[in-house]
Amino acid sequence: MRIEEELKLDYSDVLFRPKRSTLSSRKDVNLKRTYRFKYSGNEWSGIPIMAANMDGVGELEIAENLSDTDMITCLTKQHDVKKIKKFKKIKSIYKNIAISIGIKDEDFKRLDAILKEFSFIKFICIDVANGYSEHFSKYLKSVRDKYPTKTIIAGNVVTADMAQELVLSGADIVKVGIGPGSVCTTRIQTGVGYPQLSAVIECADAAHGLGAHIIADGGCTCPGDVAKGFGAGADFVMLGGMFAGHDEGGGKIIKSNGSKYIEFYGSSSDTANKKHYGGLSDYRSSEGRSVKLKYRGKIKDTISNILGGVRSSCTYVGAPSLKQLSKCTTFVRVSNQFNDTFVK
Repeated sequence: MRIEEELKLDYSDVLFRPKRSTLSSRKDVNLKRTYRFKYSGNEWSGIPIMAANMDGVGELEIAENLSDTDMITCLTKQHDVKKIKKFKKIKSIYKNIAISIGIKDEDFKRLDAILKEFSFIKFICIDVANGYSEHFSKYLKSVRDKYPTKTIIAGNVVTADMAQELVLSGADIVKVGIGPGSVCTTRIQTGVGYPQLSAVIECADAAHGLGAHIIADGGCTCPGDVAKGFGAGADFVMLGGMFAGHDEGGGKIIKSNGSKYIEFYGSSSDTANKKHYGGLSDYRSSEGRSVKLKYRGKIKDTISNILGGVRSSCTYVGAPSLKQLSKCTTFVRVSNQFNDTFVK
């Protein structure tokens, strides 16, 4: 047993230090990025915010709306050929969607079937809660061998050594985050995790050194956190709860005491396992929870609010573009970042 004494930080532990700026308006900030990926060689341009592959978030209707501003959606693992075929606008958004899979044989078969039918889709997201297993790295290599021209996202991990391992195994983009999500209970159920800001900083440094990219996945509660993820060096920021509760997610609206709510739950929750797999296996326990989110209507206003916040962050630190935000970032440690006196 050993203890690491070095301080590790979450988004709530820091604020941006403001700096002189030549920008006259937040409308002058360019949020678009262009990336060329290490193995696939593909180039992508857009605003590098992603919708997580969670029920009510990683849906085709969400993807349609996010694609209007060139943002990416990782579809849930329940999207198969039949479901995608029903969506008539697939060819207009294909550049901004990823097919999500796990690491079972049936996942590989579903991926093969989808890419045989929709060969123009460019992103594959290999998603597991624990990316530290040797089996995961081997599976990643097999997908890379089969699909050398696809851009592969793989995770989740939170340390530099495993970010490098996944890149060397064939990942173009490493997904970073264990336990920070709003409906994830991994940290209290297992005692495992890593403060998200530090995880992003360390994994970004490791992946960039090998010519790859990372996604900061989870832990964002507000637009300021999204900006902090980019400031810490993330190439993409993935959102679950912040994109949940909208009409486009397709969730059932629940009415209670005159208010409207939509159920939102973690991918490893009892709710998700019962819905998709008939329940938890007897050797497992739930690592997610189910909550009722206030109904948020159309997602358009949420998108505008997030992008407006990130633009404003850039103006405060003097970054004319999202590309330059991390170069302009100085974080200051805080014990409190928000005055919640009148928050109920």
